[in-house]
Amino acid sequence: MGEGVRPSYDELAALVAAQAVELARAREEITRLRDEVAQLKRRLGTNSGNSSMPPSSDRFSKPAPKSLRGKTNRRQGKQPGAPGTSLSLVENPDTVVDHTPSSCSGCGTALRRTDRAGAIRRQVVDLPEVRPSVTEHRLHRLRCRSCCRVTTAPGPAEATAPACYGPNVAALAVYLLTYQHIPVARTAQLLADLMGLPVSTGRVAGVLTPVAAHLDGFAEQALRAAPVAHFDETGIRVAGKNWWLHVACTSRLTAYLPHRQRGGEAMDEFGILGYFRGVAVHDGLMSYQEFGRNHARCNAHHLRELVAAGEAHPEHSWPRIAIKALEELNTAAHAARDAGLDAIPAHILDPLISRFVRTVHLGLLLHPPSPNRKQSKTRNLLVRLRDYQHQVLLFARNLQVPFTNNQAERDLRMIKAQLKISGGWRTPHGAHAWLRVRGYISTARKNGLHIITALRDAITGNPWLPTTIETT
Repeated sequence: MGEGVRPSYDELAALVAAQAVELARAREEITRLRDEVAQLKRRLGTNSGNSSMPPSSDRFSKPAPKSLRGKTNRRQGKQPGAPGTSLSLVENPDTVVDHTPSSCSGCGTALRRTDRAGAIRRQVVDLPEVRPSVTEHRLHRLRCRSCCRVTTAPGPAEATAPACYGPNVAALAVYLLTYQHIPVARTAQLLADLMGLPVSTGRVAGVLTPVAAHLDGFAEQALRAAPVAHFDETGIRVAGKNWWLHVACTSRLTAYLPHRQRGGEAMDEFGILGYFRGVAVHDGLMSYQEFGRNHARCNAHHLRELVAAGEAHPEHSWPRIAIKALEELNTAAHAARDAGLDAIPAHILDPLISRFVRTVHLGLLLHPPSPNRKQSKTRNLLVRLRDYQHQVLLFARNLQVPFTNNQAERDLRMIKAQLKISGGWRTPHGAHAWLRVRGYISTARKNGLHIITALRDAITGNPWLPTTIETT
């Protein structure tokens, strides 16, 4: 086009068309970049308060503590009616020491013991010096007059060698290793320093195997028969490799299984879900859906994901409404249980469920499916809340079902602490033994048993076995 020559209509139209194409491409690029920036911001802003990440993973921007629980009228600290733990005087002390003044504190006159005016009691609760007690078992041998055969008296089960430690020492070592999470070397040092027992680290390391041998499947049968049970899994390290730890539990039972796999193969080997006919509470891993028909999903996960959705889309109010609806349903479930009701009254339940369902459908309208195969986290959350609505809201329709899967997470929490201390288990056998004993201790504690006594019973071949069935 020469200088000073005006472009023709066709040339202008072609230029506009080319610019329109370029503008459309730019808009697509801007949209893509905006989505990418939003995803990166969301990833950077992900923490334990708006996702399933553990608190230990919070790094650069640790969020201020904020509970997802609704406000209550309870004050902090001890609740009215809860039993106290303060010391009180005992009627029959082990030792009585009398302290008598020799002279008057006023005038200095000598005092006689017969001039009594009462006494003030002060009791000091302390520990005596711990010293090991040695019991010698003499296995007498008698000769038969008829056949001259010599018969030796049988000894107790714990007397396995000329000199050996008894079941109380073994129970204490197991307790320190698996419940107090003290490493092997420090357990041996503690037994030597506090108890006067020079136990070798090899002896301490091998104390779990004979105990675990008596505990094979001690809780599985009771868990299969429970009306409601919790299931979860978390990563662990065994023999330098990534394994999975599976837990099945109620408020009175705990069982663990370390396994190389996370899904159905491990759950089959665990031997609980295949026979379980109650309500399985879990976090939504699809492998659980292959077992049984009754499932309930953890709403603590949903609340955290709804918080994340509200942070990612502050212009939308539906996440806040959905959170409030779930919290109000949970409050109504607690109120119904406290009142001794079998279900939440319909005039309370139906409007809350209707509000939650409408809110989820509103969110789906505001977050339509992406033409790409990969959907946003918000869209995926809403689809799950829609497609598994019955499992999400089962806690409101069946008061035996809890709102969250916190029971399983509590039973896994200290195992993660053990991993931080030891880094993992050196062998699969060691992992199985440690976790089997830990499950036994957890079950014993849930049932109010004295842990050392329960361990001593297991060591002597008479472990306590659960017989009661609880709901959660």
